Amino acid sequence: MDETEPRQAQADRYLVPGLIRGLQVLAAFTPERREMSLSEIARQLGLTRSAVFRSVYTLASLGYLLHDEARGSYSLGPAVMRLGHGYLARRELVEVALPELERLRDEIDWSTHLGVRDGTSVLYMLRLPSRHGMGSIVHVGSRLPAASTTMGRVLLADLEEAALVSLYREEGARRGQPGDGGFGRILAQWRRDRGAASIVQVGTFEAGMASVAAPLRDLSGRVVAAINATRASGSGSGVPAAVRAAVERAARRISFLLGHGGDAGRQGAPG
Repeated sequence: MDETEPRQAQADRYLVPGLIRGLQVLAAFTPERREMSLSEIARQLGLTRSAVFRSVYTLASLGYLLHDEARGSYSLGPAVMRLGHGYLARRELVEVALPELERLRDEIDWSTHLGVRDGTSVLYMLRLPSRHGMGSIVHVGSRLPAASTTMGRVLLADLEEAALVSLYREEGARRGQPGDGGFGRILAQWRRDRGAASIVQVGTFEAGMASVAAPLRDLSGRVVAAINATRASGSGSGVPAAVRAAVERAARRISFLLGHGGDAGRQGAPG
């Protein structure tokens, strides 16, 4: 094996040496080292110029590094920012939503959650259990079918029909499902859900559980996430109107904090 290959790749044959080297190059840039020559990059990695040249050249070609030919130096490029944008946006979403979901949980004593759409699934990013332990047992990082859950239905409802059809057609093709794979039911449900301030389910996905979800919107008005509240429904009592209203208020408040202005956002703010 080439001695210049990263030690991790020498120890694990499944690792990609070129990718490791490229990431090492990017990690060499810090607030104190914003700009470096090829020689300086090589020195930081403990390698020769020739050993890092192809990685640096590739990263510059893809926009992850900017090459200043006059100075003979490199700096991080705009593609690095694009790469981190999704992570930073989700982190900001969690930080904004957390105190509002805590307030909602304490107000109604239902478990509260935050989720985003991941293909045809909803990815749970926050879970605040009811103080009496009467909520769903779903955990952060869980992925559940979007069309079968309240948060997922809220997220799907913001899609245009063509996007919804394309999404489930691709999913069906991946799974080798014949016909529409039950998509007719999903489409009919989507039509009912469009424009709803909140969506309620009682025992339809998890037996004995009631759930109500509402959308979170960003500056553009696009639905970027959803919140819900869940609790054991007992004798099928469903979701009280006061709980549904509280979830909608919390969603408006979080949306307002995410930049979605207007009277609706202000109405959701606590007095």
